[in-house]
Amino acid sequence: MKDFLPISIEEIKERGWEQLDFLFVSGDAYVDHPSFGPAVICRVLEAQGYKVALLCQPDWRKPENFAVLGKPRLAVLISGGNLDSMLCHYTAAKKERKKDNYTPGGEMGKRPDHATVVYSQQIKKLWHDMPVIIGGIEASLRRFAHYDYWEGKLLPSILADSHADLLIYGMGEKQITEAADYLSGGASMQDMHYIRGTAYLADSLEGIDDYVEIPSYEACLKNKKLFAKAHYLQSKEQDPFYGKIVVQKNGSKYLVQNPAPYPLTQQEMDAIYDLDYQRTYHPSYEALGGVPAIEEVRFSIISCRGCFGSCSFCAIHSHQGRIIQSRSHESILKEAKIIAAMPDFKGYIHDVGGPTANFRHPACAKQLKVGACRDRQCLFPKPCPNLDSSHSDYIELLRKIRAIPGIKKVFIRSGIRYDYLLEEKTGEFLDELCRYHVSGQLKIAPEHVAPRALKNMGKPGKEVYLKFMRAFSKKNKEIGLKQFLVPYFISSHPGCTLDDAIELAEFLRDIGHQPEQVQDFIPTPGSLSTAMYYSGCNPETGREIFVARNPHEKAMQRALMQYKNPRNRMLVKEALLKAGRNDLIGSGDKCLLKINTGYKAKPAGKNSRSKTKKR
Repeated sequence: MKDFLPISIEEIKERGWEQLDFLFVSGDAYVDHPSFGPAVICRVLEAQGYKVALLCQPDWRKPENFAVLGKPRLAVLISGGNLDSMLCHYTAAKKERKKDNYTPGGEMGKRPDHATVVYSQQIKKLWHDMPVIIGGIEASLRRFAHYDYWEGKLLPSILADSHADLLIYGMGEKQITEAADYLSGGASMQDMHYIRGTAYLADSLEGIDDYVEIPSYEACLKNKKLFAKAHYLQSKEQDPFYGKIVVQKNGSKYLVQNPAPYPLTQQEMDAIYDLDYQRTYHPSYEALGGVPAIEEVRFSIISCRGCFGSCSFCAIHSHQGRIIQSRSHESILKEAKIIAAMPDFKGYIHDVGGPTANFRHPACAKQLKVGACRDRQCLFPKPCPNLDSSHSDYIELLRKIRAIPGIKKVFIRSGIRYDYLLEEKTGEFLDELCRYHVSGQLKIAPEHVAPRALKNMGKPGKEVYLKFMRAFSKKNKEIGLKQFLVPYFISSHPGCTLDDAIELAEFLRDIGHQPEQVQDFIPTPGSLSTAMYYSGCNPETGREIFVARNPHEKAMQRALMQYKNPRNRMLVKEALLKAGRNDLIGSGDKCLLKINTGYKAKPAGKNSRSKTKKR
């Protein structure tokens, strides 16, 4: 395994292979790096002795285009890529993106919408008897009936549309290894219907015991609140220790999701990341300008998986789980030394982290024995008393990496949970973070400040962010460094009204921050927030909430976050007048919209704010 995996018939012949065991069809170009799912799955299979090649971004318009690498012996594996293909193509405003970072040269149009579905359908037309296994983020988060924001409608399970035989959800290494071994031994796809971390379609529920049935796709189409209920019920069964089989009727068939796989051990994690990745894109892409996505991760290290933060708008915990899995120091240091020896390395490790960088161990000791709590979160609405807030392992790891010859600086860019950091009572991690791991600016994500918005997001209150701001400023003053926080905020999240958006704008005014970039909420498949967006209620509480769906409403909320931008003046004025906040228009220090023509603002009284109707 000292070379790239084959992606052409010529490279297959160079290896002396007459037939592949597995053909991996990918919506992304081939980047042989552990941050790219297709590379990881193919390397894991190769390590087990299987012959595997990648067919990357094939022309999907004709089935025969999928046969260029030959018919595999065991199965075709399909992934839409590192991102959902619809998110890869379209913005929050449903406009086409100008660049695809996972395609050579950033060229758009090299994959279809709903890539996993289209690829699977074409493979089944070409080889109707060929086992097809779908996986990756697109398949994983669309495994149940789901809302597609860009199409503006509810869609059935991706298994129903794709006609695939098996769906692997989550990261997939355990599942694909087990499936490969059974296929190699002559097992049928039906024989593998008990593999953890997989889902399949069944004609009936005969022989399936101890399951939870959630509202059907058809029922959800008729009643949006049933869609919210379906999300709530299935989300409670995603723990590997107590989660049950989940079934959902889609048309005449039943989607059957087996319980989640058990967390990887540290040895299993090490084995995956110690494989011989080339850490760059396939050389055939060089003439096309390379693959832009590699630049963000070329000199970064994945140290952990999973997230017990469980923010409503994020589906990482649904994909990777709430239980943290981490690599050993030895494995990470080995990778750091490989990076340090790379010819174009300038001495800077860009990141050592995961979904949340400072989550290096499970939230509490019991999670590896009985799972994460079913009916409470680890950090929200406040940190659990049983939370293990020690950062000592992460501190020790970072110190070891900094000591490697050739490494000048180790940055942390994959996200710090500041509420978790504040639970670390010694203050040691904050000290180390500010001294050694910030590049002048630290990006963090409070997401909002209005209590109503934060409650629906599952994020800590404004006072926690202010506490961290003060601690960060104090520490930097103490060590004599001039460093700044760069907070990220989301506009138009479900539950966020125009009054909430104005409250955020006032907060930004008071702290003297004008965001350069603003993230408008995108209802991606699989998240709690998307269920809120579609149903108009919070699945956790059942309460109706306001949802900004009208593009103009969303534009006003977004503009308020950048109220100083001259291009936003008319939208900001309209928003303030609509909310009855005339007091924020004028020449005063507190005004968001500055007018120097003698404009007299009306004082804001108790009834001056408009009441935003629930939807």
